[in-house]
Amino acid sequence: MIIDDEAKLRGLLSRIITLEGFAVLEAGDAKCGLKLLEKEEVSVVISDVKLPDSNGVELTKTIKDKYPAIEVIVLTAFGTISDGVKAIKNGAFDYLIKGDDNEKIIPLLYKAVEKAQLQMRIVQLEKKVADKYSLDNILGTSPAILEAKELAGKVAETDTTVLLLGETGTGKEVFAQSIHESSHRRTKPFVAVNCSALGKEILESELFGHKAGAFTGAVRDKRGLLEEANGGTIFLDEIGEMNIDLQAKLLRVLETSEFFKVGDSKPTKVNVRIIAATNRDLKRESDHGTFRLDLFYRLSVFQIHLPSLNERTQDIERLTEYFTSLFAAKMNKPVPKVGADFLKALKKHHWKGNTRELKNVIERAVILSGDQLLVSSLPFDFAAANAAPVIFDLAEAEKIQINKVLNYAKGNKTEAARLLNIALATLYRKLKEYNLE
Repeated sequence: MIIDDEAKLRGLLSRIITLEGFAVLEAGDAKCGLKLLEKEEVSVVISDVKLPDSNGVELTKTIKDKYPAIEVIVLTAFGTISDGVKAIKNGAFDYLIKGDDNEKIIPLLYKAVEKAQLQMRIVQLEKKVADKYSLDNILGTSPAILEAKELAGKVAETDTTVLLLGETGTGKEVFAQSIHESSHRRTKPFVAVNCSALGKEILESELFGHKAGAFTGAVRDKRGLLEEANGGTIFLDEIGEMNIDLQAKLLRVLETSEFFKVGDSKPTKVNVRIIAATNRDLKRESDHGTFRLDLFYRLSVFQIHLPSLNERTQDIERLTEYFTSLFAAKMNKPVPKVGADFLKALKKHHWKGNTRELKNVIERAVILSGDQLLVSSLPFDFAAANAAPVIFDLAEAEKIQINKVLNYAKGNKTEAARLLNIALATLYRKLKEYNLE
């Protein structure tokens, strides 16, 4: 788009640029230009400094604030150093004096378009990430998962420290990233650290960084992950595994937003949000002296319990359909149907690994199955755990069945006899025979 109140110059520049194969829009003032930007997709704006209703330097800031991916080239008949500096500070791609523009404008335009396209790809990728980790994309309609999503949505708008509680495989990192992507920090880094995967010294160096010479092998200064996450969010998974000495340093970050690198005598300031997660009872750990009570209180300002899959069995069907489609697409296979018996076995299973375990089971089933997921495609131990034991002894089978029906009838023998389709006297005789009275 060219914004210039001189129609002849605007038209000439438009023809030159059109000959290069670009589609060109024209506007005689800032107001018309901004209206066009609301309707049209524009990569580069070329604007005169002196406009009837605005100043090109100030207009640059307005455009960049609203459309960060658009590049702006400012043209002026009477260039000054201060205007040029201010234009660049406001986000202009470049600042040209009219007269020089004939030779420079086309090469400059190609560079500006290239940068604008790169910026647009970054914006699209960021949107893709934001969509992927949107709280709306966390599957499930059970009351427990809906409550967790609602709490996450509310706390995301703040800078409050969050503690995610739940068993292994319940999706704590997914929730942490969703909270980050729903916050005002979404354009800044999200850094995840597994506190159980690293020893004390390595974790300290990774988190806080170190100065050159702080220890053997520290040949240069190193930024820690807290610095890498500056402005954004750091996710501390398995926080209960963190060494108690490091807990004191983390507490300082929460209280003062600063820390000391290993081997440094000056504090480093950071602006970072902390989201922590654990499958442990940190209150009990603090009672045993393995977790600092003051850190527990600082971390648990806002707690979110992530339900286990066993607490939300009604979501298993939807999760199964999602994982089935996901893995079928990855393997370039038609999406198999989910058999009724297969789904029944999934719902009956006790999920120690929760959603992560379900995901692995479905991946295996998609590999082994044809057009339908079958119970036979489940892991051996999984199937064995869900299978009822085969009773060969007829009397034993009868005893088990009578006991089941009695439990169902809550001990009412008349009702149990009716359900078993036998006489009440026969039931009493069987109860005596099998010592079930």
